[in-house]
Amino acid sequence: MTDIYQSPLASRYASDYMLRLFSAETRIRTWRKLWVSLARAEMKLGLPITEEQVAELEANVGNIDFECAAAREKEVRHDVMAHVYAFGKAAPSAAGVIHLGATSCYVTDNADLVIYRDGLRYLRGELCAVIRNLADFAMEHRATPTLGYTHYQPAQLVTVGKRASLWMQDLVSDLDELDFAISNIKFLGCRGTTGTEASFMELFEGDEAKIDEMNRMIAADFGFEELFAVCGQTYPRKADSRIMNALSSIAQSLYRMANDIRLLQHDRQLEEPFEKNQIGSSAMAYKRNPMRSERICSLARYLMADALNAHMTASVQWLERTLDDSANRRISLPEGFLCADAILRLAKNVTNGLHVNEKIVERTVMEYLPFIATENLLMEGVKRGGDRQRLHEVIRQCSMEATRRMKEGEGCDLLSRLKESDEFGLTGEELDELLKPSLYIGRCPEQVKAYVEAVRPLVEGADVKTEDINI
Repeated sequence: MTDIYQSPLASRYASDYMLRLFSAETRIRTWRKLWVSLARAEMKLGLPITEEQVAELEANVGNIDFECAAAREKEVRHDVMAHVYAFGKAAPSAAGVIHLGATSCYVTDNADLVIYRDGLRYLRGELCAVIRNLADFAMEHRATPTLGYTHYQPAQLVTVGKRASLWMQDLVSDLDELDFAISNIKFLGCRGTTGTEASFMELFEGDEAKIDEMNRMIAADFGFEELFAVCGQTYPRKADSRIMNALSSIAQSLYRMANDIRLLQHDRQLEEPFEKNQIGSSAMAYKRNPMRSERICSLARYLMADALNAHMTASVQWLERTLDDSANRRISLPEGFLCADAILRLAKNVTNGLHVNEKIVERTVMEYLPFIATENLLMEGVKRGGDRQRLHEVIRQCSMEATRRMKEGEGCDLLSRLKESDEFGLTGEELDELLKPSLYIGRCPEQVKAYVEAVRPLVEGADVKTEDINI
């Protein structure tokens, strides 16, 4: 609908998978699966719930009347109870046993944990795809000399592939953090209004073993092996903070990569993909703006800021529960996942089509290489009997003159000036030999090769089959 505001993350940037994962349909279906799991566990542990009731609940998980729930919520001002009512209408024989012994956070929090886990698994596959693209790019250009920069000023030579390996290493660090977040997501279970399980002590007549078994059974239904050891009414909001930290880390790394690409595209050394019919500017038809990399940076800033919501929420939890987290979490967590998804989708596209303008890279290298080579030239001149201080002064004077010309828009003539000097004891051909870029890239090719070989096993076969996730 065009007459109602939609989040651009939904309408423009995020994947269909992530939009479906955070949809109301998936959320309420997960609530209903939780109610089915609770009823089944209670039945197996001896409470007066029949197999027929459980079967009717299970058969109607997808039979959601959102209009009925909305009308009921308007009346009772409680979303969970509105959906208990709607589920009861769909499964009337089981209406009286839905949500038995539970509090609202049983469905809201456990469903969030299921959705966040599945979202993180999906993002992991996307992150691995970006790393694989960079690994391929780094290997292809592991020995392509390029001018390195420190302080964004010309420095020593590196290679195009070595620079890409720096981006890749940041993302591998993010993969470690993401894996840690995934492996440490625990289940809340059904713990009661303040986490004491008092309602189940009443239902199971003090049999603590049955309470523990019920929670293990429910957790297993959703693929969780661990539950939080203790909790209040909700699961600890530190878990949200850990998740958002992992997403923010991805944003930080991709911002750095995309910003580097933008700087290099300004110099025409590197270009992000640009389609045949793509328009770079509405006014300047010749423009080839790095719009994907700019968008990565734009969305990454949003995600880094959005992550602070989880930090603040975790810090202001009151005692066993406060509700001022709810509205914030409904926005900040889904938007964080959608934003991370959007950034990674863009990064996949950019890293899959990065183009190196090798002639321009080479021209830039050769413009500065005479300056870079002067130390080697000095050493070689001394070995041939020259005076180190005298040679240093010759290099200094020639460099200053060459720099002055460059500042006036002329080409670098340092090499020709040095060739005119006979104090180095070198022929012009020997000077040219000292100006091979491959002499100044150090171990870049070997470093890239060793690193890529170490990284590939971490990311091969890491794609997630979305049909196996909780939609």
